[in-house]
Amino acid sequence: MSDIVLKSEDINLMEHKHISKTTGKASYQQVLVEDEDTKMLVKQIIYPKGCITPWHTHNCAHGIYVLRGMLHTNLGDFDKGSFVWFKEGSKAFHGGKDEDVEVLFITNKKFDINYL
Repeated sequence: MSDIVLKSEDINLMEHKHISKTTGKASYQQVLVEDEDTKMLVKQIIYPKGCITPWHTHNCAHGIYVLRGMLHTNLGDFDKGSFVWFKEGSKAFHGGKDEDVEVLFITNKKFDINYL
């Protein structure tokens, strides 16, 4: 696998804008890797200041590696270089509270989301 190095300026924000059907808030997402067999994925996400997902669960475990900013979650706040893992089925929220946050979002199998 080749090294993938992307920065927020590498994302054409208008092409990767994601509007939450639940909150109406925008984030910016780009899939970097998706395994054909397991459907596990790695995507780059930018949560703009004030964009925090509502409480939710996933049928997949997922980890978040912070590239820039302070990630605000139900497990605490995580700074650049931090990695936080959410177990399969755990209740969670995460996003950018006081600043834009850029992360790598990693799942262990096919991604889904169930809002509470």
